[in-house]
Amino acid sequence: MNATRALTTKFNAQLSTGRVQTPTLGMVATREKEINEFKPKTYYGLQAKVTGGVTYTWRDDKNNTRIFQKEKADKLFQSLKGETLTIDRIDKAAKKKYAPQLYDLTELQRDANRLFGFSGKQTLSIMQSLYERHKVLTYPRTDSRVISTDIVPTLNERLEACGIDQYASVAQTILRKGIKKLPKSVVDNAKVSDHHAIIPTEEPVYLSNLDAKERRIYDLVVKRFLAVLMDPYEYEQTTIHARISEEAFTANGRIIKNQGWRTLYDRSFDEDDFDNQSLPSVKQGDTFTNFTLNLTNGETKPPERFTEGALLQAMENPVRYMDADEKHLAGTLQKSGGIGTVATRADIIDKLFNSEYMELKGKHIFITPKGKQLLDLAPEDLRSPALTAEWEQKLSLIADGKLNKNKFIAEIKDYTKEIIQEIKANDATFKHDNITGTKCPDCGKLMLEVRNRHGRMLVCQDRSCGHKKNIAKRTNARCPNCHKRLELRGEGEGQIFTCSCGHREKLSTFNKRKQHEKKHKVSKRDVNKYLKNQDDGFKNNALAEQLAKLRDKK
Repeated sequence: MNATRALTTKFNAQLSTGRVQTPTLGMVATREKEINEFKPKTYYGLQAKVTGGVTYTWRDDKNNTRIFQKEKADKLFQSLKGETLTIDRIDKAAKKKYAPQLYDLTELQRDANRLFGFSGKQTLSIMQSLYERHKVLTYPRTDSRVISTDIVPTLNERLEACGIDQYASVAQTILRKGIKKLPKSVVDNAKVSDHHAIIPTEEPVYLSNLDAKERRIYDLVVKRFLAVLMDPYEYEQTTIHARISEEAFTANGRIIKNQGWRTLYDRSFDEDDFDNQSLPSVKQGDTFTNFTLNLTNGETKPPERFTEGALLQAMENPVRYMDADEKHLAGTLQKSGGIGTVATRADIIDKLFNSEYMELKGKHIFITPKGKQLLDLAPEDLRSPALTAEWEQKLSLIADGKLNKNKFIAEIKDYTKEIIQEIKANDATFKHDNITGTKCPDCGKLMLEVRNRHGRMLVCQDRSCGHKKNIAKRTNARCPNCHKRLELRGEGEGQIFTCSCGHREKLSTFNKRKQHEKKHKVSKRDVNKYLKNQDDGFKNNALAEQLAKLRDKK
């Protein structure tokens, strides 16, 4: 709070910093730097395609499939041309894959962002509605992905409550089979913090009462809940090991034995490199000469920019973004659950957007010039997650009685004075990226163009002056051409509606047009009256007569 005030007054700009929001912004800047400095490398590989469609991939003695020297790849390719492919051995292994763990808030926010484009704050708001209003899901602000043993006796009742419509057959199958002993990945008292994972409640759900967004979030939670109670996904993994000359090649495939929990989902949960091709029946010692040897190539890709879901995950585990001399604090940071809490992280990200330190382009997050300047101007300690780790470490010592709380408070006071002095001594300047050519009528300084939820306005860059003037107001009026929302510009009788498509219309003309439309608009009552009159010509008079006779007989 003190650093925020110091930055704002020192650089005469609305700047804010904090031990969570500034390191979060720092992580976005680090990712941006990694992308900008990334230099793609071309790599090569070898594939042998046997007649019949099976593809064998070259691997070195360290199981790598990429060669980064063109000469080496060409030489290897030429040396293997015309050679025979021989089957060395066939490995078969029965494997099981259990469902992903139950949702905590961060994991739910990540999936909702990835699948539906929901922001973290939006997902939390929807969850709150499902918890407080509809009472069909449990407490959302949790960082646990397991349930405690006292919840297990209630699982049948929860299954009955959520087991309707599309979930009915799966829920009934689980109830019929009975819930067997659940693994520690589902039930573990030691890993439940203040609240257990997000699961359905015993309250019966009426899906018709949920809106479209609530249905999507509810669907995610219920499917994950059902999945952990279902059988594992079982398959037989087959790897054929072959060689051409002395070089190793492999082909991978799998035979599904039981879809298990994956029947709930229509998207793939495969997270391995197996190509799952259909493999022929071969045996050790078989040889092939009828194959095509291909030299493949590709390029390494830079790290992907953060989505909001990925940034939430990075806040939960920010160790990667700590300097080498700060790594000794990694354990403390992991134990404390990263920076921020499950309840505050979405608000922190939202604040960084609203403060124009970050911006969203499509689904990816970019740092703004204002955000870059803030990181340059803010004290170095506040840019690293290590500060949170150090404080958490000392708070744990206080809780264990190993550190006096007054000593910690005194350190905080001294640290506050240090960072204020560091900001005061900074001789850098802040450059507004939204400065205009319009001069302030009060002080003569150039004004800034600021966007808010109501529209756009001009604000004097000198905070002590404070002069403001509206430029354009966002309205609910719609463009008659493209139907986008119109902006209202100007003042008094000169006010004019403008649209991004180029449409322009004076306020007076707009009002006349609306009055004319209202005058000639047909009401619903008139429409219903007209339709009623039209029915007279379509009545089945013969049927009406027969029904009348039947009533008379009775």
